[in-house]
Amino acid sequence: MSSDPWGRVDETGTVYVRTADGEQVVGSWQAGTPEEALAYFERKYEGLVVEIGLLERRVRTTDLSAKDAMAAIGHLRQQVDEHHAVGDLDALRKRLDQLVADVEARREERKAQKARQSDEARQAKEKLVAEAEELAASEQWRAAGERLRALVDSWKSLPRLDRKSDDELWHRFSHARSAFSKRRKAHFASLDAQREEARKTKERLVAEAEALSGSTDWGPTAARYRELMADWKAAGRAQREHEDDLWNRFRGAQDIFFQARSEVFAERDAEQRENLTRKEELVAEAEKLLPVQDLKAARAAFRSINERWEAIGHVPRDARPKIEGRMHAVERAIQESEEAEWRRTNPEARARAAGLTGQLQDAVDKLQKQIDAARAAGNDAKADKLARELEGRQALLDQALKGLEEFGG
Repeated sequence: MSSDPWGRVDETGTVYVRTADGEQVVGSWQAGTPEEALAYFERKYEGLVVEIGLLERRVRTTDLSAKDAMAAIGHLRQQVDEHHAVGDLDALRKRLDQLVADVEARREERKAQKARQSDEARQAKEKLVAEAEELAASEQWRAAGERLRALVDSWKSLPRLDRKSDDELWHRFSHARSAFSKRRKAHFASLDAQREEARKTKERLVAEAEALSGSTDWGPTAARYRELMADWKAAGRAQREHEDDLWNRFRGAQDIFFQARSEVFAERDAEQRENLTRKEELVAEAEKLLPVQDLKAARAAFRSINERWEAIGHVPRDARPKIEGRMHAVERAIQESEEAEWRRTNPEARARAAGLTGQLQDAVDKLQKQIDAARAAGNDAKADKLARELEGRQALLDQALKGLEEFGG
């Protein structure tokens, strides 16, 4: 008979293994020596040790499912319980029991982890829904649309919840996206209608601008172009494919008109500057007539100068007041000389002036005598009143005497 610490072979070739419950029959060995029999069943034990070690490592380091792990444990436990190996089978049972405990612990850990992940996913989806519902009211069409598309990608990357919760949140999320899309569609439909109306308005403005481009009625046409520009700005933008073409036509028509006006105005300005030079020469010639020495000669010379002046035409507007003021000053000086000469040579006026002067002199002399009499009588109040009247008559007399001097004394 042969034996070792964990098993033995009896004289009949029966192999036993020692366990906590006593010896268990492993099998029968008839093909060789008892030592070979023990060695064979010890190798089977070592095989079980290796398989259990591998399973322990898989449970510890891989994502082996609890179901597969428990199936593997059951298979190995069956082999251990069948006692077809010689070794410390009780130790193997303890390792398998520990494996069961580890798998259960891992199952609970995974369950808790899954619950945490589900809770995190729920919170993440609720956050996505809240943002989507906020974006549903936005009018930042491009940015909000891009953000909603990004939220859909984020939603897809999150794990599913229980069916009821997931469906409820998805319904809110989808409704928010639909509401935004509906509002955006309505907005752009309205915008398209506005742009179409703007296109029609601008077509009319372009047609009028082109019709006016050949006008030579410079002032009213320029004013109308300013009105058309204000109407253009108020019309809003047309569709992109029409806006640039309409603007080029509208601006081109204005350019034709204003270019033609600029050329005409440039020619007119040059002519008016030339007119100014000629009128300055005439003014200088007229100013040499002053002071008037020979009224008849001065009058004839000014008439000749004025005829040439009238034939010249317009000067630049900003120069007109000064040049015309100088010419009018000469004309007024000649007219004043004529009036003085007329007063001097008019016998009727001279006689009237002389008669008025005599009357005023008589009145002054009479008042003076009345004043003297009042003073002599001691009536100073009357004298003072008459003195004030005398001052007024004396002023009139002085003025009349001056006028009489203009007639030669």
